Amino acid sequence: MILVTGGTGFIGQALIRHLVEEGRAVRTLLRPSGETPNLPVGVPVEVALSSIDDERGLRSALVGVDTVIHLAGSEWLGTRGSLDQVEIQGTRTLANAAAEAGARRILFLSHLGADRASAYPVLKAKGIAEEFIRRSGLEYTILRTSLVFGPEDHFTTDIARLLHLLPFALLLPGRGQSLLQPIWVEDLATCLAWALEKPETRGQTFEIGGPEFLTLAQVVEQVMETLGLRRQFVHVSPISMRAAAVLLEYLFPNLPVSVYWLDYLATNRTAEIDSVSRQFGLLPARLSQRLAYLKGQPWGRRAWAELLFRRPA
Repeated sequence: MILVTGGTGFIGQALIRHLVEEGRAVRTLLRPSGETPNLPVGVPVEVALSSIDDERGLRSALVGVDTVIHLAGSEWLGTRGSLDQVEIQGTRTLANAAAEAGARRILFLSHLGADRASAYPVLKAKGIAEEFIRRSGLEYTILRTSLVFGPEDHFTTDIARLLHLLPFALLLPGRGQSLLQPIWVEDLATCLAWALEKPETRGQTFEIGGPEFLTLAQVVEQVMETLGLRRQFVHVSPISMRAAAVLLEYLFPNLPVSVYWLDYLATNRTAEIDSVSRQFGLLPARLSQRLAYLKGQPWGRRAWAELLFRRPA
């Protein structure tokens, strides 16, 4: 049995589908909530209810589990999330509970640039979480990934929302020249699933990304081209933009940008260009080849409805 945390996210849904198609038994961890869980449609999966930092609930969820795949994170919630509760304390509690429950292995999805000494809160939290994984006594595999894109992601779809909220110009931190290496969600899910089958991945940390280096400005241009939109870029200093993001998050909690989102875009986030093909034998898709999911969506109506009416998570 495999326990997947973060199974309702867009990465978790893709991964669970891959695992079930391979004939694996999967259980996903759901945080207790009054909202209907966004589980993969038409995919048979067990469900366990527990917060990520609830040791008693995790012990129950881990009964019969051999492998844990830890995807859950709170960074995309911005200031409404808790890096300490989820990324740090949650990972430590999960790793300890898994070891005590008799699980053998844990796979952890981290970020490129994760470092416990990082000046960026998300990357610092991921670096600390990695250390808990390594010290858990479990066989571990850590995948540090670049920004992941796909339907309902927190990257290209947020850009699409912003483009419709700002009809004339789009603010970019600095000159929008930070290098990114977007990886298609289905390619990442394949790498995670394949890592389970490769004995040589045990005890290893891998850094992976898509098949091309793109600046943030180039990514936005590809999204605009897909949507048939044009916006002028207004370049704002990262410090000023971060200050504005803090204020806007307070006023509009559902704005599709956060201080942590900006942190991740502040510097280059890349791995070796052949990282996926060399380490997993897979030729990953380019960003321009997989953006069709952005077409035909009522981004404007969705963006304004979420901004004005949806309650914060």
